[in-house]
Amino acid sequence: MASHFASTMQLALVAADSEGRIRFANKAFCEMFGYDVAQLLGESLLVIIPQRLRGAHVAGMANIAAGSRPGRGAKPVEVSALKSDGSEFPIEITLATWKDSDGFWAGATIRDISERRERDARLMRLASHDTLTGLQNRHEFMSGLNQMLAAGSACSLILLDLDGFKEVNDTHGHVMGDSLLQAVGVRLPYLLGDDATVARLGGDEFAILLANCANASTAETEASRILQAFRKPFSLGGLELELSTSIGIALSPVHGSEAEELVASADFALYRAKAHGGRCYRIFEPSMRSESQAHRIMRDDLRRALRNGELELYYQPQVELTSHKVVGFEALIRWNHPERGLLLPGDFLPSLEQSSLAKEIGWWTIDEACRFAAAVNGGGTEYKIAVNLFAQQFRAPNLLNKVEEALARHRIAPGCLELEVTEEVTLNDYEASLETLAAIREIGVGVGFDDFGTGYASLSSLQKYPLTTLKIDRCFIRDIETRTSDAAITRALVAMSRDMGLKTVAEGIETKAQEAVLIEMGCPEGQGYLYGRPLREQDAIALVGDPDVQGEDRRMAGTQ
Repeated sequence: MASHFASTMQLALVAADSEGRIRFANKAFCEMFGYDVAQLLGESLLVIIPQRLRGAHVAGMANIAAGSRPGRGAKPVEVSALKSDGSEFPIEITLATWKDSDGFWAGATIRDISERRERDARLMRLASHDTLTGLQNRHEFMSGLNQMLAAGSACSLILLDLDGFKEVNDTHGHVMGDSLLQAVGVRLPYLLGDDATVARLGGDEFAILLANCANASTAETEASRILQAFRKPFSLGGLELELSTSIGIALSPVHGSEAEELVASADFALYRAKAHGGRCYRIFEPSMRSESQAHRIMRDDLRRALRNGELELYYQPQVELTSHKVVGFEALIRWNHPERGLLLPGDFLPSLEQSSLAKEIGWWTIDEACRFAAAVNGGGTEYKIAVNLFAQQFRAPNLLNKVEEALARHRIAPGCLELEVTEEVTLNDYEASLETLAAIREIGVGVGFDDFGTGYASLSSLQKYPLTTLKIDRCFIRDIETRTSDAAITRALVAMSRDMGLKTVAEGIETKAQEAVLIEMGCPEGQGYLYGRPLREQDAIALVGDPDVQGEDRRMAGTQ
């Protein structure tokens, strides 16, 4: 019965005697290795072991037979095995040994793990490569750059930004834009060869790493070749698309001995190239370093400020325009600088670009906003707290986990929190941003488009992204009474947002006249100095907790 059971099992089974001769092999084993059972019986077990591994196998079995490691239930191990046609494949084998009156025996259960290995390889590739172009993604590229610089290797870094790519998206749509990125992802590696590492950092930004080469002349030669290659149009779907590029170059270690610093240097050079009109390259110059150094000093100060509790969130009320009832707050960061006093975001946030500190401060901001939401709501969901995301947070793979952790830590409902992103941040990595926003919405957290209309998103973005809120930028509100174009744009946005089921919030309302125009247009909510300046936490809680602070008196609470 035992023999019949073993022969019909789906798991491959084999047993060998003390001389390593196969004495039993079930049907699954024969099919896995491509043999008939008659071919295997009496054959050496080495027949399924690749030549390079046979010496270790013979020595190991001899040790076991001599009694050094007899026993049962060994842990499974992954090794390569040999089929009858000579091809190798990965297996997981669990070995058992025993002795009886006939001597020493060895048996094994075997699984073919080819599919598992292929799946793992695919997952590894997905984690390290851009899904659209197949090139390395930002995380993998930065990891490799960090390792190279940590080892003291010299290299050249080339950053590319595609000139006119946004116009391609606006004119021909995102499908054509994606096809164009894929074409660039093919042209660059073909042009540069195996000596260069090419990555897509996000959006229309690409990076090239020339290892063991810190020669400015060589890097400039490669940059010139890239510019020349972009003179040839891209043929896509019957269209001939002309596209140029701007290039920034930085050399290690002279322009940076750490990955972020080197990328920042190349980005400064790229900015200069674009400012020059594009279609050119610029190499980082020492004169740019002072600006870079100023950012670094500011980041160091900010890191200390975060550690010392100098950062603080203020909360600006968001109200129903018709009743002035507070319905939520926008969290706005402030820095209580020990020497310069209270600093607004414009004084220090630009220094966080391309810095990991932006994420650290961003996570702190989300946690603080959730803590405030718990305090101001008292267990309910009456007031929603809006928090702006940094671009670095939005690209972080653990954004959803960080949000869920903050919600759980402060025991608030997901509906109490709304994350605000700008058009530029989302469109820099269109596919990934859709997935990220969908995941956030799935857990019940709101998603708002901040400053809509000031970037380059098409109106179709509102339909594609899983949004809950559209914020109309203050630049359209400022002259809404006198400029017919501003009024027309605002009216269209309000109507479109309403028809799509989105909450509309107008920013920068400062006068009753502006409010009246917005109410006439049907805009439901707004924020601005008319209703209150950003408040410290205790003042914001007092505002909603005091029934006497209503209507006209509400805006005075924020002026203190």
